[in-house]
Amino acid sequence: MMPQENTGVATVLVTAATGKTGHRVADRLTALGHEVRRGSRGGTVPFDWADRATWEPALRGADAAYVNYYPDLAAPGAPEDMRALGRLAAGAGVRRLVLLSGRGEPQAVVAEDALRECGLEVRAVRASFFAQNFSEGALADGVAAGELVFPAGGTAEPFVDADDLADVLVAVLTDERPGSSVHEVTGPRSLTFAQAAEEIAAVTGGPVVYTGVTAGAYAGLLTDFGLPAPEARWLAELFAELLDGHNSATADGVREVLGREPRDFADFAKEAFGTRP
Repeated sequence: MMPQENTGVATVLVTAATGKTGHRVADRLTALGHEVRRGSRGGTVPFDWADRATWEPALRGADAAYVNYYPDLAAPGAPEDMRALGRLAAGAGVRRLVLLSGRGEPQAVVAEDALRECGLEVRAVRASFFAQNFSEGALADGVAAGELVFPAGGTAEPFVDADDLADVLVAVLTDERPGSSVHEVTGPRSLTFAQAAEEIAAVTGGPVVYTGVTAGAYAGLLTDFGLPAPEARWLAELFAELLDGHNSATADGVREVLGREPRDFADFAKEAFGTRP
């Protein structure tokens, strides 16, 4: 299943279009000739997960939508939001929804099922921890400072490259064959966070040291950086739950969808950190 040029799905709403996966998906769809609605809180197509009034106008007339929920499908209220979005999408004439979901998240599956109640084609892509979280996400500042603090212990994770993930998302958005599906995508090998730090350090030439902390301690750090305490606790506990070892095995989703091997973490590190001073 490879990304298709604009012969089937013509107009696609991309939610969270300025985010880590959203801008990648939107750029790829545009390059393929699709009409892309880049939905975001401050964009030309207003779309705000906290304001349901923005949802239907953004969906109206779209053939498909990339659904990237904030803050996470495991968050309280996500199933209700997915159920509401599905109803609005069906009423707006959308035929396909591609949902970014979490790998090994039972509560995310509950939200997936709520979205499926709309009766449209729903294609869920369940992704492992992004490699780009080290270079673009919340961990980037710590990595740049030489210290990676996270509540992962010695658990290994098959980090997925966000570019591989975007390629998969675009392929399932534009595939002309009908039907719903579930795809699980990871990188080709599992590394501990300490090993990931070592591979980044090998590229930068400077120290990047991993320090494992408890979920409670990490929540305190997030609070110190300005995150509200309840959200900080929930996020830290979610990370600890996901990184308890049950997600350590790799999956074949990239190969199954794209017909090629997923990109290795070492290649990500060379590209993301190799040109930095």
